[in-house]
Amino acid sequence: MPRPTKQNPERGDARNRLLEAARDVIRTQGFTATTVDDLCKAAGVTKGAFFHHFENKEALGVAAAVYWTETTSAFFASAPYHNHSDPLERLLGYVEFRKNIIDGDLAEFTCLVGTMTQEVYGSHPAIRDACAASIFGHAATLEPDIEEAMKARGVTADWTPASLAAHTQAVLQGAFILAKATGDHAIARDSVDHLKRYIEMLFMQNGRKGKPQ
Repeated sequence: MPRPTKQNPERGDARNRLLEAARDVIRTQGFTATTVDDLCKAAGVTKGAFFHHFENKEALGVAAAVYWTETTSAFFASAPYHNHSDPLERLLGYVEFRKNIIDGDLAEFTCLVGTMTQEVYGSHPAIRDACAASIFGHAATLEPDIEEAMKARGVTADWTPASLAAHTQAVLQGAFILAKATGDHAIARDSVDHLKRYIEMLFMQNGRKGKPQ
């Protein structure tokens, strides 16, 4: 999902600095391999400060997922794809925007909650649930445009706006995994291009992309 980029934690509140450190360090080396000492060092705080704000590393993981949701929601809310008047163009613009931010180091464009889900879905259900809320909450922001595009183009189908929105996230998370497996940004961008083609085909009418009716 997003993409607040890696940066030095801002001076100020120790809790926010730890959350920023978690965002960056966990995306780089994973949740399991990340220690409390790693987080404290990256945040520039003491272990006493860590345990003042978080009972344990799992509590930090849950809070990091919530923080990720808050910061990425603001990031996507201000993205230019919202400026399109046509809902389908907004949806396709979202996909293109996701492709364009596949840039920089792997840890800078891959998804914190996706990374944690893959690691801890069985061992840390509280983190898994927080990550699921983040992923599906983001997907839900696409549903109004999908529903409006279906109505505008007279599309009736055995799929729902919610299922297509969830599929976009499945493709994006899979694209991140391919990029991690190969170290190649291009393979992730190719997957997003296929997602865009797929969405265009769903809204095809009479062999061409349907126009609003």
